[in-house]
Amino acid sequence: MDFSIASILLLDGITNGAVYALLGLATVLVFSVTRVIFIPQGEFVAYGALTLAIFQTGKVPGTVWLLLIMAVLAALMDARLSWQHTGDAKRALKAGLSALAAPLVVSLLSIWAAPHQLPLLVQALLTVAIVTAFGPLVYRLAYQSLADASSLVLLIVSVGVHFAMTGLGLLFFGAEGFRNPSFWDERLNLGPLAITGQAIIIVLTSLAMIVLLWQFFNRTLYGKALQATAVNRLGARLMGISTHGAGQATFAMAALIGALSGLLIGPTTTVFYDSGFLIGLKGFVAAVMGGLHSYPLAALGALFVGLVESFGSFWASAFKEVIVFTLVLPILLWRSVAGGNEEEH
Repeated sequence: MDFSIASILLLDGITNGAVYALLGLATVLVFSVTRVIFIPQGEFVAYGALTLAIFQTGKVPGTVWLLLIMAVLAALMDARLSWQHTGDAKRALKAGLSALAAPLVVSLLSIWAAPHQLPLLVQALLTVAIVTAFGPLVYRLAYQSLADASSLVLLIVSVGVHFAMTGLGLLFFGAEGFRNPSFWDERLNLGPLAITGQAIIIVLTSLAMIVLLWQFFNRTLYGKALQATAVNRLGARLMGISTHGAGQATFAMAALIGALSGLLIGPTTTVFYDSGFLIGLKGFVAAVMGGLHSYPLAALGALFVGLVESFGSFWASAFKEVIVFTLVLPILLWRSVAGGNEEEH
């Protein structure tokens, strides 16, 4: 391996690591606030990339119809819950409509926009809106009623949600893979390196999201409320913070990060309906490196995962996935020995 090859592998590792950093932060965020090990995080990535690909063909993505179905179910559940607690028909109707409103607006806008072949950036914004709207609905339908269940039960639910979303992905997008157009076709030559515009966008977007998340959690009242829920759910509830609202907001942020990740990697690789699983697992490995609670360590772990994957693909391409996932074993062993029993207070 000479310097030019090492430089190319380094750049590839940093680019992939930037995407894994976003997924690792989303995994840490969801686990910290809701105690859910969110295995389907990668499905949001695949849904984002494939939804944009369907928009490119001028058709309405199947995710729009899925969004409408899930919104109707969530609205019925909220209306029924409100009716049981208050017995007031108007308040029940209001609760149902509030759950249905945002997904309905996003769906109608997408149905109108799909055949008009709008610019790529507009289609990307619609894609982000669609996939982000999935987040609160997934939490409402799958996790909200089990918010106080054990971590094992929540993990089993995550496995079920993963298989459901993968199957629905096959139904809506088919087995064929898609590759999206690049958001910036520029190419910069620095010595042996040819840096693509898409790679620059990936790194800058990831850095911007990390800074925005840091600002959100440290400078805003809502971010501090989420942090309080992550530190002590019971204490946050006693202080008037809605843990259900915190859960839905957390899943919305995770879905937003997943959609952005899908848009970022869509032009660099062919994405299939089940591609999200492996991508999400690499983000999970990064999150485990951060102990599922440290954002900076998760980001550094993601960068390490990207570099190991890049250099591993050069030395032993057939085993690159095995090499990456093996990284998690010594960390889990160390945590099981040194972590002891930690209980939520």
